[in-house]
Amino acid sequence: MATRKRSGSGSKRHLKEKVVQIYESFFRGEDLTTDNVTFWDEFFLLKPKIPQLEAELNKLSGEQLMNMKESMNLLVGQCIEMLGQEHHIRLVYALQTLSALLITMYQRVGQDPTINIKSILIGQEDADGKMQRLFEHCSTILSGDVPDSLKSMVLKLLLVIATGMENIDDNALVEYFMQNSLFESLIQLLCTSTERQQHGYDVVMLLMFLVNYKKEESANPYVVKLSILDDELALNGYGQVITAALNDYVLSVFGGMQGGSGGGGWLSSLTSMVGGIFLTSDDTQPVVRGQRNSGGEEGMLLALYEAAHLNRNFMTTLAHSSSAAASSAPPSPPATLPPHQSPPNLSQIQALDNDQPTNLLVTFFQYCSIVMADTRTEASINKCSLCFITLTCIVEEQFANSIMHDQNLTFKVQLYRLPMRHRKIVPEEPSSQPLASTLIDLLVEFIMCHLLKKFPGDLYQLCIGVLLRLLSYQKRCRVRLARDWRPLWAALIALLKFLVANETALLRRHNIFIMAQQVCFLVDASCVLSVFNITAKIKLSG
Repeated sequence: MATRKRSGSGSKRHLKEKVVQIYESFFRGEDLTTDNVTFWDEFFLLKPKIPQLEAELNKLSGEQLMNMKESMNLLVGQCIEMLGQEHHIRLVYALQTLSALLITMYQRVGQDPTINIKSILIGQEDADGKMQRLFEHCSTILSGDVPDSLKSMVLKLLLVIATGMENIDDNALVEYFMQNSLFESLIQLLCTSTERQQHGYDVVMLLMFLVNYKKEESANPYVVKLSILDDELALNGYGQVITAALNDYVLSVFGGMQGGSGGGGWLSSLTSMVGGIFLTSDDTQPVVRGQRNSGGEEGMLLALYEAAHLNRNFMTTLAHSSSAAASSAPPSPPATLPPHQSPPNLSQIQALDNDQPTNLLVTFFQYCSIVMADTRTEASINKCSLCFITLTCIVEEQFANSIMHDQNLTFKVQLYRLPMRHRKIVPEEPSSQPLASTLIDLLVEFIMCHLLKKFPGDLYQLCIGVLLRLLSYQKRCRVRLARDWRPLWAALIALLKFLVANETALLRRHNIFIMAQQVCFLVDASCVLSVFNITAKIKLSG
């Protein structure tokens, strides 16, 4: 008896679930609706088995997929129809099935570019109608009073479509985003704090991808609508999502520094010195301690650039002050840090201090100070370049300049400083100053830290451009910026000396004469501004 039971239980383990049997029959080309007119209603009540579904799809060759396209069109069409139902179980299972089909097919296209994903999934007949219904259902769910989990699944589905191909311009399905705009439904999710906390990151990432679809070739409705968006709640929500993501990255880096600074004495000093030697070597990659491998903040950086570049109204968001406690998403809790690592010193990381007001500019400057410390790989150079281009967009705006030079709007901003052989990083609380002074400190740090044999001339050109625009605004508007100008002069003179000393090597790759001319102008302009400030102080004291 016992032996039979064991044998019976063993045989049950080999039985296939009903939904798996349906997958196998479906991909053999069998018509499952012939004897069951309610087949699809019953099918979407069965929990999908995603690994088995993907496995069945991957068994088919490219030719077999084309032969199966009518059945695939039917399956995708039924998934889309189920998205219009109020029955949440069918809706969820349809979303899961459709997402799995799309992910697997995009993977197949990556392996074999000759596969026509559009023809296989939605067909040629009524393709526009199917996709229109899909986006209408998605818009209804995103705008409706439904559970957050459903909205999250819809956003994940849309992200799967938008990111399916390595080059978004080659993705034929993204064209349907342009024909059926979801901009209003997506933006609405950024207007309330609860929905922003749940979906803000996915919304901003999706908008960032869509804005970059064939932006140079055709009229992209997402570019147009983002450029004219003037809803203050939506713009602030957009900015808060970016602030939270960049702030989390800043926390990870400064937290790693704090966690690694527990030791002291001669051994710590020796380790720091040796580390500095390797960090400033031309042939090694500098290590930013505490840096995560996740590249999620890179998408937020691109989203920030798009908003700053396209929308002048977004400049008001840069000055939208809030405390870290009011951030759209809470920072990572200490429990996420390694067990041996203590939480960061919040007195030194002002953006994480609940009593210290912050804004997007403060967080962005901190983020830039980390990114600009690394210019050794192509990826890091591209990220650093995007930071400088975004800074250029900001300093070209009159309103943003007025914010940064406002003497009544001061912040304590802790910038990351790269360990080097000739200096020792001493943790100290930064002084409260206008953001224009912080930006100058950031640019001075960059100028001083990358005078290497592998000179990043393009980045220096962008850096000098930001400085030129900043000082030109001060000179044009006669703005007095009370600061010590000597670090800037020292950095500019060091750059000039470096250009002169390495003229022969640098001329092969860079036009250093224009750069030297601009540096001389900056020295002259900063001296004039310094004298102007001293004269103003004398008049006030007199």
